[in-house]
Amino acid sequence: MAALVPEKIRNIALLGGPGAGKTTLADALLFLAGAVSRKGSVDQGTSVFDHEEEAKSRHHSVSLSVGHLTWRDTWINIVDTPGLLDFFGDAYAAVRVVDGVVLVLDATVGAEAMTERSLRLIRHHRLPCIAFINKADDERADLAKVLAQLEEHFHLTPLPLWVPIKGNGGTVVNLVTGHLEDRRTTAQVPEDLVPYRERIVEAVAETDDALLETYLDTGSLDEEAVVKGLRRLVSAPEKNLLVFAGSALKEWGLRALLDAIVDWVPPPTEQTISWIQDGQSSTLTPRLNGPGIALVFKVFADPYVGRISLFRVFSGTFSSDSTILNATVGGRERVGQLMVPQGKNYEPIGEAPIGSIALVGKLERTRAGHTITTEPIGGHLPPIEFPTGYMELAVYPKARGDEEKILSGIQRVAEEDPVFRWHRHPETGETIIVGMGDQHLEVMVEKLKRKFGAEVITTLPKIPYKETIRKPAEGEGRFVKQTGGRGQYGIARIRVEPLDPSVEFEFVNRITGGAIPARYIPSVEKGVREGKERGVLANYNLINIRVILYDGKYHEVDSSDYAFQMAGLLALRDAVEKAEPYLLEPIMRLEATVPEEFVGDVIGDINGKRGQVIGIEPEDGMRVISALVPMASLQRYAAELRSLTRGRGSYKIEFSHYQELPPHLSAQVIAEARSQKRDDKEKG
Repeated sequence: MAALVPEKIRNIALLGGPGAGKTTLADALLFLAGAVSRKGSVDQGTSVFDHEEEAKSRHHSVSLSVGHLTWRDTWINIVDTPGLLDFFGDAYAAVRVVDGVVLVLDATVGAEAMTERSLRLIRHHRLPCIAFINKADDERADLAKVLAQLEEHFHLTPLPLWVPIKGNGGTVVNLVTGHLEDRRTTAQVPEDLVPYRERIVEAVAETDDALLETYLDTGSLDEEAVVKGLRRLVSAPEKNLLVFAGSALKEWGLRALLDAIVDWVPPPTEQTISWIQDGQSSTLTPRLNGPGIALVFKVFADPYVGRISLFRVFSGTFSSDSTILNATVGGRERVGQLMVPQGKNYEPIGEAPIGSIALVGKLERTRAGHTITTEPIGGHLPPIEFPTGYMELAVYPKARGDEEKILSGIQRVAEEDPVFRWHRHPETGETIIVGMGDQHLEVMVEKLKRKFGAEVITTLPKIPYKETIRKPAEGEGRFVKQTGGRGQYGIARIRVEPLDPSVEFEFVNRITGGAIPARYIPSVEKGVREGKERGVLANYNLINIRVILYDGKYHEVDSSDYAFQMAGLLALRDAVEKAEPYLLEPIMRLEATVPEEFVGDVIGDINGKRGQVIGIEPEDGMRVISALVPMASLQRYAAELRSLTRGRGSYKIEFSHYQELPPHLSAQVIAEARSQKRDDKEKG
């Protein structure tokens, strides 16, 4: 393939809601430009972009994918992203490596929750943006409704530039120039759309003081000034949003969209680079001949090549068969053949200059968000700010002996998707996987099986309840066995006392007169700590308790470390049973960010979950509801909040404290724990 020319490269991401047709648009653009010989189809499973099995079976994207085309001698990389919130983490990676965004909307549905999220992401990264209202060929399409929604819900001024002429077989007209897509012929702009032309002219005038003065003096701008000003509008979508309307399925408006990408999305050579050195933020200017600097934004496992790393070059050039430095974690890695992706297919290239999106296999230390360079330069690109998911599931091996295979597979899946996390719970012992929602975790489990042969059973995680006591009490532990030969003899007497919640546990030795020899005191403490971890009511850890060892008995021959360890355990159980034990439940601090109109519903739901609202604050046009809610009530909150807010709400949670579990719920937990214990005994 021909060498890539930085000035002739454009990188765009497709963002928007599920079902808007982003992948269909991406496939259609490739076909229109002649990059592929057959137009891919999401429904038929032939899409260039939705090539993973999990995407094919669901008929929607579950991860980002990259393809490329050439239009007017310009190489355009297209990063297609998932529309569902569960997989929206890949959009965070995409916006870090592109030069502009096409925001895709559905003409039959309009602006929706993911449109809002996408716009926030675009604005946060200050990316040029063009909106493409897809499915304009559908009889249910309502362009005016979509434009009104953009204005009302998102406080934007939509500026439709290219729109289909009704009843004219998909002819798309430019409202400013009157040109059709071939740029050689013109058509009369429909009267109902003429007012939008004035909007566009006004918006262009406001981008430049000289233009504004001309507009105020004459009441108009010439066509050349308007066309030049459109790029400034695209580059600042905070107030105005340039809109194209068409059909990806029927290829209406796609030529105009590709022309706009070439004309208005800035080339990589015109941008500055954010840079971090010694903890301080700065900027760099891209250099064609300087050190190579790139950001790895996606890592995935290929069944033939192994680990694949996708990266975007921000400065300099990377070459095949060379060595690179990982500037984020240190260390050098060998680079083999560089390639450019076309969905699941890869084309070899010798060099990847500024602006290139390329991939390389078998980088062992490099992960998504890492900076790679061709030489040491003292610093790195800012890491990718991935969203945090809070939906948790516990996983168990489907077959005995698969534990290591499962852990290895989970680690590999986590490399592919940094939003996906896992940990071993220190108290319940369960392996917990964490993601954005049910579908996200479902896909991760499917990948575990398909790619790594690791089959798991999933359940909601156990709630890590704890036990404590209300009052002081005393107890005795006797472990005496003398049935011939050397026996076992250990007697320990303890007192238990409740502690302040800030103190988990204390063991105090107050033995006097050698009632228990000093050498056995550690054994008593070991038994007490073992009993503390087992609990008394429901096998949960005892906390906020002081244990005072004050008396006991020993035998010169039969006493042993084991005897006093058992005595300590039995003494703790005896004392705690007299001290009015009760269960504690974990309470989480919830911060739910929701639109104003859903605040009442969300608060009502929190109250129904035994939660306590502690504050409501405004933030970026939304409301942040702070509350304290039992962990047990939040295990399905990802889906519940989406339902309550029509997908527009988000949340985060963190542990706050433990508090007493209400008696009726406590009785249920205790009964379930004892039933499980009986079942385990029968099985064992």
